[in-house]
Parts: sequence; C-alpha cells; structure tokens
Amino acid sequence: MVFKRHREIIKGEINLTPMVDVIFQLIIFFMLSSSFIMQPGIKIKLPKAETTDIIKQKEIFVNITEEGKIYFKGRIVNLKDFERALKEEIIGQKGDIILIIKGDKDAKHGVIVSVMDKARKCGIERIAVATLPEF
Repeated sequence: MVFKRHREIIKGEINLTPMVDVIFQLIIFFMLSSSFIMQPGIKIKLPKAETTDIIKQKEIFVNITEEGKIYFKGRIVNLKDFERALKEEIIGQKGDIILIIKGDKDAKHGVIVSVMDKARKCGIERIAVATLPEF
C-alpha cells in the first residue's frame, strides 16, 4: 500500500509594514517629546544644583540671558515693562502663584535681584530660581 503524502512547501515572507509602523511611531514620539524640552530662541545655560524641587503650582516664567536681557512671555522687556506685564499676567489669577526665574549661570546677580524685587512689588511672594539637577 502506497500512501500519498500531500506536502506543500510554504515560502516564508517577511512583512515589513508592522516594523515600519512602529519605527514611524517612535520617530513621532521622540520628535514631540524633545520639542517640549527646549525653548527655541532663548539660549540659557541653567546652573546645576544637587538639590532641586519639582513645583506644581501656577507658574510664571521669566528668562534672563547672560547679557542681562529679560524675556517675559517670549519677548524682550526692560524692568519697567516687565513689572507692567507681570501685573497684567497675575491680575486674573487666584491662589498660589510662583515666579520661576530661568537665569543663565553667567547672568549678573543685579539683574536677577531687580527682577525679584519687581515681582515682590507686584505681590508675588513665592519666587524660585530654576536649576538643572546634578548627576
């Protein structure tokens, strides 16, 4: 008795579509997550510190460059304009407001103190200086 064997040779195929989809999603994820880290246009080297806190309150940011330029809401302002713009910013906000100063590590101390003084004049009692954690 002779039995017939029905064997079919199956050729393997590599489907690249799922791999391309995963790589595309990874690229989109890294592009989006990296764009939130940097603030384009304002070059500031934050100082490093061993102790840093993560603050979860209403935050207002002001940037001070190495040359002493003050950036508030993405535009350059002088001290007088900063005080006026800060008053306008906090007029409708209630609760704890914290001003976070992102000062360059080589910025002049006098400019940072002047910004802090103007913020206190506007009624902001909580002021923090942004730093990078030291690894």
